[in-house]
Amino acid sequence: MTLTKYGWVQWLTITCVLVFIAAVAIYFHWWIAVAPLFLLWLALVSFFRNPWRTTPKNLPAGMMVSPADGVVSAIEYVDSHETVEGKAVIIRIFLSVLNVHINRTPCACTLTKAIYREGKFFDARSAESVKVNESNTLFFDFEGEGIGLRQVSGKIARNIVCPIQVGDSFTQGEQFGMIKFGSTTELILPRPSNVTVHVAKGDKVLGGLTKFATLATR
Repeated sequence: MTLTKYGWVQWLTITCVLVFIAAVAIYFHWWIAVAPLFLLWLALVSFFRNPWRTTPKNLPAGMMVSPADGVVSAIEYVDSHETVEGKAVIIRIFLSVLNVHINRTPCACTLTKAIYREGKFFDARSAESVKVNESNTLFFDFEGEGIGLRQVSGKIARNIVCPIQVGDSFTQGEQFGMIKFGSTTELILPRPSNVTVHVAKGDKVLGGLTKFATLATR
């Protein structure tokens, strides 16, 4: 396990500050403070953990893996969505502060467009949050067809990280960003009648590992 590059400023700052405080405590022989400081460092830095994962190979055609760790909070069918220009199924994942917060691509795809929208910072568990919170909508091309991913901030998460550019191509399960400190990630798929969802509301999922949904080929 390593620490993600998407949070190096934060975890490096946390480390430097706590090492300095620990050094002061040791200098004044405040040994009782050293263990709590170490535990605090573990708790804070663990948010930026990046566990080693290998996305399964030779998955069936159209199989999507989960784009994030967390719990499936909703599965919605809508008549229209901007990322697919038509009917869509939206599979939503809630990420608590205890989850790994790295986002991964659900399939081999290419970024064609990205729209960042400023917004509020309601609790990510509320239904209202996905409508009004800060978000980053990503349009991907998958085998000539559009699919979408959406990063949504939460009450604590106020920093969407997504350093990718239009034209960038990704392998299935590849890391492309993160949302810091509690958030929501959505996968948007076209042709809902041709989508088989492999998860249910309340299921725990792992980014890049859990078989999430299958979009039947045309």
